[in-house]
Amino acid sequence: MSTPQRHGLLLLPRFPLLALSGLLDALAAANELLESPAYAPQLLSLDGRAVASDSGAVLGLAPAFDAAGPLHGVIVLAEHPLPDGTRDGHAARLHPWLRGLAASGAVLGGVGNGSAVLAQAGLLNGHRATLHWAHVPTLAAQHVQVVWSSNLYEIDRGRLSCPAGTASLDMAIAWLGQRHGERLRQELLAHFGLERLRAGDERQRAPVASRTGGGSSKLTEAVALMEANLGEPLPTEDIARLVGVSRRQLERLFKQHLEELPSRYYADLRLARARRLLQQTSQSILQIGLACGFSSGSHFSNAYRLRFGRTPREERSPRATQWRDQPSPPETP
Repeated sequence: MSTPQRHGLLLLPRFPLLALSGLLDALAAANELLESPAYAPQLLSLDGRAVASDSGAVLGLAPAFDAAGPLHGVIVLAEHPLPDGTRDGHAARLHPWLRGLAASGAVLGGVGNGSAVLAQAGLLNGHRATLHWAHVPTLAAQHVQVVWSSNLYEIDRGRLSCPAGTASLDMAIAWLGQRHGERLRQELLAHFGLERLRAGDERQRAPVASRTGGGSSKLTEAVALMEANLGEPLPTEDIARLVGVSRRQLERLFKQHLEELPSRYYADLRLARARRLLQQTSQSILQIGLACGFSSGSHFSNAYRLRFGRTPREERSPRATQWRDQPSPPETP
């Protein structure tokens, strides 16, 4: 029986409790489903004292820098990044400690603003990373060598990141599936009663007003109408009439705030939904095309290839090949 890998979950003040639960639940479920327990998570804080979560719950923890034995990974959970140049003795040790873990090959992750902490330590340069969509512009300006996204989660060469909330569970399942195979991923989904795993490149669900820049209530209404009618697309004239503007006015609003014509923006929404269905469901390609408002299989295939550079069938083939080639999860050393 192999020794379980020790992964530290470093909790900073007002850490996201729901996100912590998702990580712990995923690791516990993986231990149950694998032939032998593979993970030994340990809750850590900077000084070993109890830390209060965003909901006020207080957890007693072990000191991070004095953790007994090697750590195979550390995930930082934080509501706010530590201020640059902090003089607190424990906090000042954090960045060198994280760099040492990275040098040893440990997996590093950030949940909530935990990825901002990793960026401050220079550990995300050249990697893809994410955090809550509202903080992405600020972090992108501060850390230009990081490839920031507003995706649901990112897994990139030993670096994991996601915003708070339930995204941590999706990220953990995806990461465990990469390490142990597609079968474990499917078993984890069944364990948690999930119909599908949200893909990492799925966008965070920001409020419609935020996604449109909040500059126009008419534009917000128009986008909401589009999102509510992906299966039976509304003509641009009907959308303009329903929100109380002319077609020309609506086109000006889209160009001003979204740099797209309404028809192109609408098509991208439908194709994005089709991509998620192709990746995450077993519906036929024709069923998905019709459900996303395309009149025929050929219409859907042509539009999909123009948008993503491959056909719906090619989109699905890597997933099918992976499932065939992995009849059972490989053992983890």
